[in-house]
Amino acid sequence: MRFSPTRFFFALLVALLPCAVSAQAASGPVLAAKSWVLVDHATGQVLADNMPDSRVDAASLTKLMNAYLVFAALRVGALTESQMVQVSQKACSQKAQGQDDPIMFLDPGVSVSVGDLVRGLTVRSANDAGIALAELLAGSEENFVTMMNREAERLGMKNTHFANATGQPRLDHYTTARDMATLASAIVRDFPQYYSLFSIKSFTYNRIAQPSRNSLLWRDPTVDGLKTGHAPSSGYALVSSAQRGQQRLIAVVLGAASDSARTQESLKLINYGFLSYDTFRIYTAGQVLSQFRVWKGEKKQVNVGFARDFTLSLPKEKTNKIEATLESRQPVLAPLIRGQEIGTLKLTVDGELFGTYSVVALDHVPLAGFFGRLWDAIMLWFKNL
Repeated sequence: MRFSPTRFFFALLVALLPCAVSAQAASGPVLAAKSWVLVDHATGQVLADNMPDSRVDAASLTKLMNAYLVFAALRVGALTESQMVQVSQKACSQKAQGQDDPIMFLDPGVSVSVGDLVRGLTVRSANDAGIALAELLAGSEENFVTMMNREAERLGMKNTHFANATGQPRLDHYTTARDMATLASAIVRDFPQYYSLFSIKSFTYNRIAQPSRNSLLWRDPTVDGLKTGHAPSSGYALVSSAQRGQQRLIAVVLGAASDSARTQESLKLINYGFLSYDTFRIYTAGQVLSQFRVWKGEKKQVNVGFARDFTLSLPKEKTNKIEATLESRQPVLAPLIRGQEIGTLKLTVDGELFGTYSVVALDHVPLAGFFGRLWDAIMLWFKNL
C-alpha cells in the first residue's frame, strides 16, 4: 500500500528566488557548432545541449585526460614539480598536427622539470610535453593510454576512447561533448590545487614565450580554463569553465568553423547559462526534512533528509511557485541504516515535473524485539485490508 504523500510548498526555495522559476528548462541558444553542452558544475545539471553524445575526433582535448592523470600522481607524491626528467627522442620528435597542437621545443636528452612539462601541457597544449609526461608516469605511451581509458571508464565517460596521449587523429580516438564536460568537471572537483594552471595565459620555456591557446581567457575574466582542440574531421573545439559568484559552469563546444568561432560560441553559451539560471543550496547534508513512520523497529519514526548538500540550478523568470512532494517507500521496515534510501522528493512547477531526488534515513533504526515486531505485523495486516 502506498503511503499518502506529504505535500508542502517549497517555501524556503521560493523565498530565495529573486525571480520566477520554470518547470521546463529553456532550449538554450543556437550555436554555430556541431554539438555542445552546458553543465552546472555544482549540480551536474545539463542547462543546454545539442547532440551532446555525438562522437568526434578527440584531438588535443585528449590532453585533459593526460593532465588528470598527472595531477593525480602529483597529489599523491608519485611525481613532484621539481623532479627532473630526461626527455626521450620520441617526445622530441612530436610535431604539431595543426595550429592547436603546438610543441614546447624540447631537446632530446635535456633534463626538464615536471613543473615545466605540466605548464607546457596545460598552457601550451604541447605534444612533446604530453609524451614526456606519459612516459614518465607509465613507462611508455602505450601503457599510459591504457591508464587513460581505464580512468575514462571510471569517470563514466561512456562514449570516449583514447588511442594515444596527445590527440593524433585515429578512427578509434574519439569523445563527445558530454564526456568532455564530465572530465572537465572532475578536474575542477578533484584537483583544485592544480586547476589554476589552466588559467595561465603564457609561460616561458627555453627563452620562448608560450601563450595559451585558449583565447577566451582574454575575452572574459571569469573564464579560468580549460582546453582547445582542432582536427580536420571535426573542426574547432573548446572546453571552458567560468565562475561568477558562487556559480561555476562548464561549457563544451565542438565542431566550430574557426578559432574565433569556437571562442565566440563558447562565450555565448556561458553567458546564456549565467543569465538564465541560478544555483541554490536548498538543503544541507543531514538537515531534517520530515519523519517517516517505521515498522518493526525500536523507534517508530525516522528522520529523513539528504546524504549530501542538495543543490539545484533553476531557471529564472518563469513562475512564482514550486511545490514539492515527499514520498516514502511504504512500508518503511526496520532495520534501517543511516544513509539508506527510503523515499523521494519530487519537485513540480505548475503541475509539471521538474525533478525527482532520493532522500535517505538520517538515523539507524534497529529491529524491535519479538513482540514489537509481532504487533507491527498485525497492524500492517489491518492497514492493508
